[in-house]
Formats: sequence, C-alpha cells, structure tokens
Amino acid sequence: MAEFTLPANSKVGAGKTWQAPAGATRIKNFKIYRWNPDDDQNPRIDTYEVDLATCGPMVLDALIKIKNEIDTTLTFRRSCREGICGSCAMNIDGTNTLACLKPIDEIEGDVTIYPLPHMPVVKDLVPDLTQIYAQYRSVKPWLQAESPPPPDRERPQSIEEREKLDGLWECILCFCCSTSCPSYWWNGDRYLGPAVLLQAYRWIADSRDEATGERLDRLEDPFRLYRCHTIMNCTKTCPKGLNPAKAIAEIKKLMVMRR
Repeated sequence: MAEFTLPANSKVGAGKTWQAPAGATRIKNFKIYRWNPDDDQNPRIDTYEVDLATCGPMVLDALIKIKNEIDTTLTFRRSCREGICGSCAMNIDGTNTLACLKPIDEIEGDVTIYPLPHMPVVKDLVPDLTQIYAQYRSVKPWLQAESPPPPDRERPQSIEEREKLDGLWECILCFCCSTSCPSYWWNGDRYLGPAVLLQAYRWIADSRDEATGERLDRLEDPFRLYRCHTIMNCTKTCPKGLNPAKAIAEIKKLMVMRR
C-alpha cells in the first residue's frame, strides 16, 4: 500500500497535544496532519486524545468529534457518511481509504491521518483536486451518440450489455487509487491515472455509446494511457473493491485490436 509521502523540502514538526477530559475511559490518540497556508508555518502533526466511549465507530466519527468538541480549526471534507460520495478520502494508517468506512478498532496503536498523497494541499486534510477533475472532464464522461433515442423509452440495453458496466459505474471518484499510484505521482501532469482511465473505459464499454473510436483516439498517447506499469496499488486500495488496473488493461487490448 502507498505510504504518505511529503513534498520535497517539506518539514513536518510536532504540533500541539489536545488532552482528553478528565474521566475519559477509552482514550485513543489521533495524530493528524495540519497545515494552514495563511499561517506561513511548516506543516505539523497535532495529537488529539479521543475518548472512544463517547465516539462513533469510524474514523470519520472521531474527526467530526474533534472538529465539534476539541478543535474547530481542523479542516476536512465529508458529506454522505456512507461510502457513497467519496468526499472523506484520506490516508489513514498508511493506506488511502474513506474515513467513513474505516473502523477505528481495526487500527492498532495511534491513528495517523494525512491528506491524499502527492497532491497539493488546500488546508489540513483537504487536497486540491483541480487538476484531476480537469483530467476527468477531458475523457468526456457522458453518453455520446448521434442516433436519436427511441421516442417512447430510454436507449435499450441487453442484460449482458449492462453486466459489462459492473465494476465500473460504482466508482465514486474518491481518487484513492490515483493518489496511491507511483506512475501518477511521477507523471500526474500527463498520465490520466487509474480513476480517470476507469471512468474512460466505463463509457467505452457502454453499448449505447457511439464514440468509441474518438475516445480511443484521445487515449492513444505515450503518457495518457501507457504510463500504467501494473503496479496494482490502485486495485489494492480501492474502498469500493473495484479493479482500475483491469479497466486499463481492457483499454490497452482495444488499442491493439484496432491496429
């Protein structure tokens, strides 16, 4: 699994320790990456003592408790709390995952929490996703068809055709996979990465889409597609159990077949 890696020349110092209130019975330390661009200071690791007796079971529950009851300046993204939206993706205990799906009890010792690796940080646990969303838009992730749909129903699809989309449509764009991929770390400005390529294949595999040739043409590039070296970090870390590496391999197979 991908360990969190700091940017070059970055120094992380020891921060403040926030102690649990007197009478706490089940204390667990949460060591959290903190950085505020407005402070003109190096990043630091703050330690929060959380009483698990008054906290929900997931890491996100602890983060919300810290935000609400201990330190209101802590910044992170979250929304659905059900593993549906992907907002709370972060590096927990050395692995990219969703805070809402990570049980605290699975982690031995202190809980270490960092933002997604190798991404610019907006503040604390919030990564800047501007570039990766631009890459997502570049694959035109919507149905493209010249022929008109039936006048009285949606575009038909057989059961077999629909099954080809299983393992693709479930992607929630949390980007745990792309930010665990060394190839994306090294070539993130040109390589599209596992998440975006899985989304590209989702539309290539859709029987209703009529732009397969155009989609493959846009991916035919030494960097956009072929920087994948099948390291498999993407598949290991996906919190939804998807296989981006397989989707990338399927695109490569189609590239060979059309030559």
